Amino acid sequence: MEIYFEEGQEVSPEILETMKKSAARCLELEGVDESRTEISVSFVEAEEIKRLNAEYRQVDSVTDVLSFPQFDDMSDIPEEGEICLGDAVICRQRAEEQAEEFGHSFEREIIYLFTHSILHLLGYDHMTDEDKSEMRAREEEVMEYLGIGRQLDE
Repeated sequence: MEIYFEEGQEVSPEILETMKKSAARCLELEGVDESRTEISVSFVEAEEIKRLNAEYRQVDSVTDVLSFPQFDDMSDIPEEGEICLGDAVICRQRAEEQAEEFGHSFEREIIYLFTHSILHLLGYDHMTDEDKSEMRAREEEVMEYLGIGRQLDE
């Protein structure tokens, strides 16, 4: 699996390793071949994610993460060749605020937002209570697998 960052936006080797483990676990749980998968990650300022949120979701507010899946349906994933899963766009400012709000590290928040985004790229959503519950359970499963589950009752 390859994770691509915009030039100058790389993360520490430790965060990158955890991101790879998170993505690999998400892919494994969904039966997607990790060795063929590529994911793009961008870190943006609050103004940029607000603009993207308004443009693509018609929501005029800052959000923590946006996901732009390559596939509308998991059955569209090709059986051979590279799988460009999509793009994760993370707002560093919101990640910092949420880390403080929830009482955990910035690094943990980045990993959580990345995991959340990967699940969106894999077709998960949280528009209904049932979908939200299913997605939350998968997030928690992956975070526990990484050894960074909830320390506080968020």
